[in-house]
Amino acid sequence: MELTLDCKKRPEGSKPNALRREGRLPAVLYGHKGNESVAITVDAKAAQMLLKKASVNNTLVNLNVADLPWRGKTLIREVQTHPWRDDIYHLSFFSVGAQESLQVTVPLHYVGTPVGVKNEGGALDTVLTELEVSCSPDNIPDTIEVDVSNLHAGDSLHINQLKLPANVEVVADGELVVATVLGKGGQVTAEAEALEAEEAAEANTETAE
Repeated sequence: MELTLDCKKRPEGSKPNALRREGRLPAVLYGHKGNESVAITVDAKAAQMLLKKASVNNTLVNLNVADLPWRGKTLIREVQTHPWRDDIYHLSFFSVGAQESLQVTVPLHYVGTPVGVKNEGGALDTVLTELEVSCSPDNIPDTIEVDVSNLHAGDSLHINQLKLPANVEVVADGELVVATVLGKGGQVTAEAEALEAEEAAEANTETAE
């Protein structure tokens, strides 16, 4: 998904509170022309609408800076808000036009009902809700589908078992658990308990040595 946002170069000496009273928000664009950063402003209502559709570090935003002039693809890197209200205070954008690959955060979408839940009285425990991946700016997936339908009670699904879109690579350790099915009553099965005991014994042995 790609979105578009118009913005302006921030006037020198302008104060954040004065900008907000005018219905604009201070922001910064970096990565533009190498490491150069540019102070910009965006319409407050347009920013609110953008954030209803876009996700930080995931959604491509075509940024138009009218008085540079500059247009390019960016990612929202940071959103600063009021400490106890939902008011947006500041936005940061990162230019991705010159980047061959990026590290972005992609939400996980779980599909299917595990066998261990349907037939064995287990409970699904989703350990991860998002995943950091590396891909090109034009190949950022909206979500990564995680099929848990074949998991039995005591089974775990690891990152290296996920089916990823083409040209998308995981940044995290492939052995990390994505989801697991706990045994009946939300307890781990005897097999899982035995594995935990074995790992604990190995750790104690290494410590003793």
